[in-house]
Amino acid sequence: MSAQTHVPSLLSRAGTASALLAAFGGTMLAPGAVSEAQAQPAATRALDVAASKKGAPYRYGAAGPHRFDCSGLTSFAFKKVGKTLPRTAQQQYNRTRHIPASSRRQGDLVFFHYGRSVYHVGIYAGGGKIWHSPKSGQVVRLQRIWSKKVLYGRVR
Repeated sequence: MSAQTHVPSLLSRAGTASALLAAFGGTMLAPGAVSEAQAQPAATRALDVAASKKGAPYRYGAAGPHRFDCSGLTSFAFKKVGKTLPRTAQQQYNRTRHIPASSRRQGDLVFFHYGRSVYHVGIYAGGGKIWHSPKSGQVVRLQRIWSKKVLYGRVR
């Protein structure tokens, strides 16, 4: 069989685009499929947004894109992936689905509280760490969770 007769039969069996992509080492998604980045859960994408703000200075009441307070960072990150959160840490806690620590996943919110009052929020990064904007004079950073007085919430 000559190369000329082999190529057309290969193309008709595999489909022109698939054969060409395979020949050049590419991949093809089915029509209507989403990219790998789009297929990630919104919470994981929000975590990536928060991490991308590493080093941004803390500023009380700021919600980005260059300065943040704690709830400003979380609301900014989720807004970038199409989810709306209220402005304060307490309001965000009230809006999320509360989950036990044993069910936490990357991208869940971590709320620090005293009694019934939530005073700080960050985004769970895994391994007992959060991305957050700590306080005046500091910057957005990855930090180990320093308290046992935390609650977890999942953005719906």
